[in-house]
Amino acid sequence: MDAVSREAYTAAVERLDTFATGGRPVPLAGVADEILGVAKLLARQPRLRRALSDPSRPGEDRAGLFGSILEGKVSEDAATLLRTLVAGRWSSSTELLSATERLGVEALLASAQSAGELSEVEDELFRFGQMVDGDNQLAAALGASSVPAERRSALAHALLDNKARAATIRLVDVALDGFGGRNFSSGLTRIVEMAAERRDRQLAYVTVATPLSDQDEARLAGRLSQIYGRQVEVKVTVDPDVLGGASVRIGPDLYDGTISRRLANVKSGLVGNR
Repeated sequence: MDAVSREAYTAAVERLDTFATGGRPVPLAGVADEILGVAKLLARQPRLRRALSDPSRPGEDRAGLFGSILEGKVSEDAATLLRTLVAGRWSSSTELLSATERLGVEALLASAQSAGELSEVEDELFRFGQMVDGDNQLAAALGASSVPAERRSALAHALLDNKARAATIRLVDVALDGFGGRNFSSGLTRIVEMAAERRDRQLAYVTVATPLSDQDEARLAGRLSQIYGRQVEVKVTVDPDVLGGASVRIGPDLYDGTISRRLANVKSGLVGNR
């Protein structure tokens, strides 16, 4: 998202946050579903997207147009957020679509945060992603874009119903729908990162051959927090194939100190010296 579109999106998220922290109770989970439904509408209507992001039209006019379309179809809370979104400047209609979908996810995360469940939802999403990635058959079943999302959702619900929080299951559905044009695994990862960002944390993905103790995990998180100047949360994946050591990925940075990587480097050097 470029700077112009980011400014418009930020205004809508700030308005969402006032709903989440205000004295008036707002059913954020329902608002989220309405916004995600509107995102699907925009995905099907490219002409409408272009009209709502047309830079030659004043923001107030675009917000008014959208308000008239939404009247009676969504709650006033959802309409307020969507009008705020559309009133901003957008670099493209695609960015508006992406922002609408992302705003729906933010509303779901805000709902979980208001209920004091955001940390647990984040962890459930991460652990479900790990479970799926560790089972090739399940990963293929949930990641098959040729299979209707409804069928893949039914499979996910069979695995998660009565075992995960409602917000977790709804966010898994969003990932299965292709959040942000991503595949299921990438979409779920991005949602986990958004949950961490809402908690003002950055994620570090750590791969090790054997599980870390709670003390080692806390020590690593503390060291990374010092390096990056913000709170870092560690997400650990156990993979015996790395043999030993650890791989740490945080943002665009990768620190690979695994034995498997060292052996691969040695092998590459030997081949290069022939």
